[in-house]
Amino acid sequence: YNYLAFFIAFLIFVLISISVVNNNINFFDKSLYKLILNIKHFDISTKIMKLISTLGGTEFLIILSCFITLVFVLQKKHKIWYVILINLCVAASLNHFLKFIFKRSRPTGYNLINESGYSFPSGHSMVSMAYYGFLIYLIYHYVYNKPLKYILISILSLLIIFIGISRIYLGVHYASDVVGGFMLGISYLIIFITIVRNCKF
Repeated sequence: YNYLAFFIAFLIFVLISISVVNNNINFFDKSLYKLILNIKHFDISTKIMKLISTLGGTEFLIILSCFITLVFVLQKKHKIWYVILINLCVAASLNHFLKFIFKRSRPTGYNLINESGYSFPSGHSMVSMAYYGFLIYLIYHYVYNKPLKYILISILSLLIIFIGISRIYLGVHYASDVVGGFMLGISYLIIFITIVRNCKF
Protein backbone atom coordinates (compact mmCIF):
# COMPACT_ATOMS: atom_id res chain seq x y z
CA TYR A 1 0.00 0.00 0.00
CA ASN A 2 2.90 2.37 0.75
CA TYR A 3 4.31 1.94 -2.74
CA LEU A 4 0.87 2.43 -4.30
CA ALA A 5 0.34 5.61 -2.27
CA PHE A 6 3.78 6.84 -3.34
CA PHE A 7 3.07 6.13 -6.99
CA ILE A 8 -0.31 7.90 -6.96
CA ALA A 9 0.92 10.95 -5.03
CA PHE A 10 4.07 11.33 -7.14
CA LEU A 11 2.11 10.87 -10.38
CA ILE A 12 -0.30 13.64 -9.36
CA PHE A 13 2.67 15.89 -8.54
CA VAL A 14 4.26 15.18 -11.93
CA LEU A 15 1.00 15.91 -13.77
CA ILE A 16 0.53 19.19 -11.89
CA SER A 17 4.18 20.09 -12.55
CA ILE A 18 3.75 19.52 -16.29
CA SER A 19 0.60 21.63 -16.29
CA VAL A 20 2.37 24.42 -14.40
CA VAL A 21 5.31 24.41 -16.80
CA ASN A 22 2.99 24.48 -19.82
CA ASN A 23 0.61 27.04 -18.23
CA ASN A 24 -2.27 24.61 -18.70
CA ILE A 25 -3.53 25.01 -15.17
CA ASN A 26 -3.78 28.80 -15.08
CA PHE A 27 -7.52 28.89 -15.74
CA PHE A 28 -8.30 26.73 -12.71
CA ASP A 29 -5.87 28.59 -10.47
CA LYS A 30 -6.94 32.06 -11.50
CA SER A 31 -10.63 31.20 -11.29
CA LEU A 32 -10.25 29.98 -7.72
CA TYR A 33 -8.01 32.95 -6.95
CA LYS A 34 -10.70 35.38 -8.16
CA LEU A 35 -13.32 33.50 -6.13
CA ILE A 36 -11.29 33.96 -2.96
CA LEU A 37 -10.70 37.60 -3.88
CA ASN A 38 -14.44 38.20 -4.06
CA ILE A 39 -15.42 36.56 -0.76
CA LYS A 40 -15.73 38.68 2.34
CA HIS A 41 -12.74 38.48 4.64
CA PHE A 42 -13.42 38.98 8.33
CA ASP A 43 -10.70 40.18 10.67
CA ILE A 44 -11.06 37.14 12.92
CA SER A 45 -10.84 34.63 10.05
CA THR A 46 -7.81 36.44 8.62
CA LYS A 47 -6.07 36.38 12.00
CA ILE A 48 -6.81 32.66 12.37
CA MET A 49 -5.48 31.92 8.88
CA LYS A 50 -2.33 33.92 9.56
CA LEU A 51 -1.77 31.95 12.77
CA ILE A 52 -2.33 28.63 11.03
CA SER A 53 0.02 29.66 8.24
CA THR A 54 2.70 30.48 10.82
CA LEU A 55 2.45 26.93 12.19
CA GLY A 56 3.65 25.65 8.82
CA GLY A 57 6.57 28.05 8.52
CA THR A 58 10.17 26.89 8.77
CA GLU A 59 10.92 29.29 11.64
CA PHE A 60 8.14 27.86 13.81
CA LEU A 61 9.05 24.28 12.91
CA ILE A 62 12.65 24.89 13.99
CA ILE A 63 11.41 26.14 17.38
CA LEU A 64 9.03 23.18 17.65
CA SER A 65 11.88 20.81 16.77
CA CYS A 66 14.00 22.26 19.60
CA PHE A 67 11.14 21.65 22.04
CA ILE A 68 10.61 18.09 20.78
CA THR A 69 14.36 17.50 20.99
CA LEU A 70 14.32 18.51 24.64
CA VAL A 71 11.41 16.15 25.36
CA PHE A 72 13.06 13.17 23.66
CA VAL A 73 16.45 13.83 25.25
CA LEU A 74 14.85 13.96 28.70
CA GLN A 75 13.20 10.63 27.91
CA LYS A 76 16.56 9.29 26.72
CA LYS A 77 15.30 8.54 23.22
CA HIS A 78 18.33 10.16 21.62
CA LYS A 79 18.04 8.61 18.17
CA ILE A 80 14.60 9.96 17.37
CA TRP A 81 15.15 13.69 17.90
CA TYR A 82 17.85 14.11 15.29
CA VAL A 83 15.80 12.13 12.77
CA ILE A 84 13.09 14.79 13.21
CA LEU A 85 15.65 17.55 12.54
CA ILE A 86 17.02 15.71 9.50
CA ASN A 87 13.49 15.35 8.16
CA LEU A 88 12.86 19.08 8.45
CA CYS A 89 16.18 20.06 6.86
CA VAL A 90 15.87 17.65 3.92
CA ALA A 91 12.23 18.51 3.18
CA ALA A 92 12.87 22.27 3.34
CA SER A 93 16.01 22.01 1.20
CA LEU A 94 14.27 19.87 -1.42
CA ASN A 95 11.42 22.37 -1.61
CA HIS A 96 13.78 25.33 -2.11
CA PHE A 97 15.63 23.40 -4.81
CA LEU A 98 12.42 22.64 -6.70
CA LYS A 99 11.19 26.23 -6.41
CA PHE A 100 14.30 27.40 -8.24
CA ILE A 101 13.75 24.78 -10.93
CA PHE A 102 10.13 25.73 -11.65
CA LYS A 103 10.52 29.48 -10.89
CA ARG A 104 6.78 30.07 -10.80
CA SER A 105 5.79 33.58 -9.77
CA ARG A 106 3.45 34.05 -6.85
CA PRO A 107 -0.09 35.40 -7.30
CA THR A 108 -0.27 39.19 -7.49
CA GLY A 109 -2.95 41.73 -6.74
CA TYR A 110 -4.31 40.16 -3.58
CA ASN A 111 -1.99 39.35 -0.70
CA LEU A 112 -2.92 39.52 2.97
CA ILE A 113 0.71 38.83 3.89
CA ASN A 114 3.99 39.51 2.12
CA GLU A 115 6.00 36.57 0.85
CA SER A 116 9.14 36.46 -1.27
CA GLY A 117 10.52 33.71 -3.45
CA TYR A 118 8.84 31.43 -5.94
CA SER A 119 5.44 29.80 -5.65
CA PHE A 120 5.55 26.16 -6.81
CA PRO A 121 5.49 23.84 -4.98
CA SER A 122 4.16 25.44 -1.78
CA GLY A 123 6.83 25.16 0.90
CA HIS A 124 4.34 25.39 3.75
CA SER A 125 2.23 22.60 2.26
CA MET A 126 5.11 20.29 1.39
CA VAL A 127 7.13 20.79 4.57
CA SER A 128 4.11 20.63 6.89
CA MET A 129 3.02 17.37 5.23
CA ALA A 130 6.53 15.95 5.63
CA TYR A 131 7.10 17.28 9.16
CA TYR A 132 3.71 16.85 10.82
CA GLY A 133 3.18 13.65 8.82
CA PHE A 134 6.32 12.20 10.39
CA LEU A 135 5.12 13.30 13.84
CA ILE A 136 1.87 11.43 13.12
CA TYR A 137 3.96 8.35 12.29
CA LEU A 138 5.87 8.69 15.58
CA ILE A 139 2.69 9.26 17.58
CA TYR A 140 1.11 6.18 16.01
CA HIS A 141 4.06 4.02 17.05
CA TYR A 142 5.11 5.57 20.38
CA VAL A 143 1.92 6.84 22.03
CA TYR A 144 0.21 3.86 23.65
CA ASN A 145 -2.82 5.68 25.07
CA LYS A 146 -5.29 5.08 22.21
CA PRO A 147 -7.68 8.00 22.85
CA LEU A 148 -4.73 10.42 23.12
CA LYS A 149 -3.07 8.86 20.08
CA TYR A 150 -6.04 9.34 17.79
CA ILE A 151 -6.84 12.80 19.13
CA LEU A 152 -3.29 13.96 18.36
CA ILE A 153 -3.32 12.32 14.94
CA SER A 154 -6.65 13.98 14.09
CA ILE A 155 -5.42 17.41 15.22
CA LEU A 156 -2.21 17.18 13.22
CA SER A 157 -4.03 15.88 10.13
CA LEU A 158 -6.47 18.80 10.22
CA LEU A 159 -3.58 21.20 10.83
CA ILE A 160 -1.81 20.02 7.67
CA ILE A 161 -4.96 20.54 5.60
CA PHE A 162 -5.68 23.98 7.03
CA ILE A 163 -2.09 25.13 6.54
CA GLY A 164 -2.58 24.53 2.82
CA ILE A 165 -5.95 26.28 2.83
CA SER A 166 -4.47 29.25 4.69
CA ARG A 167 -1.88 29.81 1.98
CA ILE A 168 -4.58 30.09 -0.67
CA TYR A 169 -6.77 32.24 1.57
CA LEU A 170 -3.91 34.65 2.27
CA GLY A 171 -3.28 35.03 -1.46
CA VAL A 172 0.33 33.85 -1.52
CA HIS A 173 -0.21 30.57 -3.39
CA TYR A 174 -2.32 29.14 -6.17
CA ALA A 175 -4.34 26.00 -5.44
CA SER A 176 -2.03 23.93 -7.64
CA ASP A 177 0.95 25.09 -5.56
CA VAL A 178 -0.71 23.71 -2.45
CA VAL A 179 -1.94 20.44 -3.96
CA GLY A 180 1.42 19.89 -5.62
CA GLY A 181 3.17 20.57 -2.32
CA PHE A 182 0.93 18.09 -0.51
CA MET A 183 1.49 15.37 -3.10
CA LEU A 184 5.25 15.85 -3.11
CA GLY A 185 5.23 15.93 0.69
CA ILE A 186 3.40 12.58 0.80
CA SER A 187 5.84 11.06 -1.70
CA TYR A 188 8.83 12.32 0.25
CA LEU A 189 7.34 11.20 3.58
CA ILE A 190 6.84 7.63 2.37
CA ILE A 191 10.47 7.42 1.25
CA PHE A 192 11.72 9.00 4.48
CA ILE A 193 9.71 6.67 6.71
CA THR A 194 10.91 3.68 4.69
CA ILE A 195 14.52 4.73 5.28
CA VAL A 196 13.87 5.29 9.00
CA ARG A 197 12.30 1.83 9.30
CA ASN A 198 15.24 0.17 7.58
CA CYS A 199 17.65 1.99 9.91
CA LYS A 200 15.60 0.68 12.87
CA PHE A 201 15.30 3.91 14.81
